[in-house]
Amino acid sequence: MSNHSTAKPRAGLLKWALWGVAGLGAAAVVYIMVKASTNPERGDGLKTLARGEMSKLVAPADAAPAPANTFYDVDGKAVRLADFKGKVVVLNLWATWCGPCIIEMPTLAKLQAAYVGKPVEVVAVSLDSDKDRDKARAFIAQHAPLKFYADPRFKLPFAFTPPATAMPATIIFGADGVQRGRLAGGADWSGPDARAVIDKVLGES
Repeated sequence: MSNHSTAKPRAGLLKWALWGVAGLGAAAVVYIMVKASTNPERGDGLKTLARGEMSKLVAPADAAPAPANTFYDVDGKAVRLADFKGKVVVLNLWATWCGPCIIEMPTLAKLQAAYVGKPVEVVAVSLDSDKDRDKARAFIAQHAPLKFYADPRFKLPFAFTPPATAMPATIIFGADGVQRGRLAGGADWSGPDARAVIDKVLGES
């Protein structure tokens, strides 16, 4: 009788233990699903679009928000990337002394023109020193509808992890202000490869 009576509590404990494991497993699945739905990287979403002109596009390891560093508009007013929240931002770090930057800038202007009226902003930030500000501003003026922005202290590139020091460097942010992808070096931003990337981020905003 004693063996029979002790078997029942043990069976009950085993049953509850199994239910507990099942509950933890279900909770883990829900957690993973929530993380996947809230992670701006969206798994391998942008990685699948890293082809053609976007072949050097990489997704960030962490869903990092935009840095809070200031840069300046054409009137010298301080600007932060947070000011563009609600839009997909294509941040381009460039300089007049950077040959590939000069070559790709017309394609960035075409990209901006393709999204006129939509929440997409190409933010081209010159890293030229103050003495070359007028030269940089005149160059951007030739590439409407781009606007002129400047970071003459060269601080913005080092606000990212890892630093975005390759020139040019282009970082894409979702409308939530979180980094979605990065491309080091020049590219043609006017074609279907680039638009596929922007459309993907825009569709998930």
